[in-house]
Amino acid sequence: MASSPAQHGPTLDLSGKFCPQVVLEIADFARHQPQGTQILVISTDPLSTIDVPLFAMKQGHALEVLAQSEAECRFLLTIRPS
Repeated sequence: MASSPAQHGPTLDLSGKFCPQVVLEIADFARHQPQGTQILVISTDPLSTIDVPLFAMKQGHALEVLAQSEAECRFLLTIRPS
């Protein structure tokens, strides 16, 4: 996987939460962010590797999987890039 960029915006640590709660919390958080904001999302739910990319695609957000292991997955979500 790609390495983490040096700069990003807020971190949304959703460890211990399961989908659909993971996606619902990302959606709620993203709704209050300006376009172009980069959010580091951390999830321990294995299904987030399916649900988060699908959510990002449907909402028009850019998404990069930064790291994936058995313990967690890290995504870099860019809110509807302009």
